[in-house]
Amino acid sequence: MKPYKGKLLIAEPSILNDSSFNRAIILLTEHTSSNSVGFILNRPLNYSVNDLIPDIDCSFTIYQGGPVEQDNLYFVHKIPDLIPESIEVANGIYWGGNFSSLKDLLNNNLLNESDIRFFLGYSGWSKNQLEDEMNQNSWFIADNDFDNILSIEEENLWKNKLLQKGGNYKLWANAPSDFNLN
Repeated sequence: MKPYKGKLLIAEPSILNDSSFNRAIILLTEHTSSNSVGFILNRPLNYSVNDLIPDIDCSFTIYQGGPVEQDNLYFVHKIPDLIPESIEVANGIYWGGNFSSLKDLLNNNLLNESDIRFFLGYSGWSKNQLEDEMNQNSWFIADNDFDNILSIEEENLWKNKLLQKGGNYKLWANAPSDFNLN
C-alpha cells in the first residue's frame, strides 16, 4: 500500500530504538511529491490546552505530534462547518483552520474531545524520504478503519494494528516496550 493523506503510518518493530517513532501510529495529513506531514496519534502528553494557552478554558489533552516544530500547536478535527479555513485530509477529517473561531468554540464549551485532537509538533518528511524509510522497513501503511480516529484509545493502538496485520507482526505485538525488562 502506498502513502496517501488520510492513511495511517505504522512504525515497524524494526525501529524500536528510535525514540521519536517507537510504536508510533501517524495520521498522514499531507503526502505530495515534495513532502509528507502527519501527527502521532498515540502519544498523549501531560499537558492540556489550558496549560499551553492560558486564555483558553479547555482541559483537552495535548499529544506529541512529532519531532518537528515542537513549540507549535496543531489540531485535527471533524467539524469544518464550525472551524472555517480547514483543510480536508480524508473521510471527514480536517486539519487546522481559523484559530479565533476555534478559541471561541473552546471557551464557550461547544466542542467535545471526540471532535478535535491537539498536537505539539508534527512528523515531517522531505521529498522521497518517507518512501526511502518504507523501503528500509521502518513503516507500513494501513487504512484508517476507525469510526472516529479522534476518539480512539491510544494505549494499545500499535499492538492492535500489528495484530490486525497478522503474520510475524503478531509476535512483535506482544513484545515488551522495554526489552531490558524482558
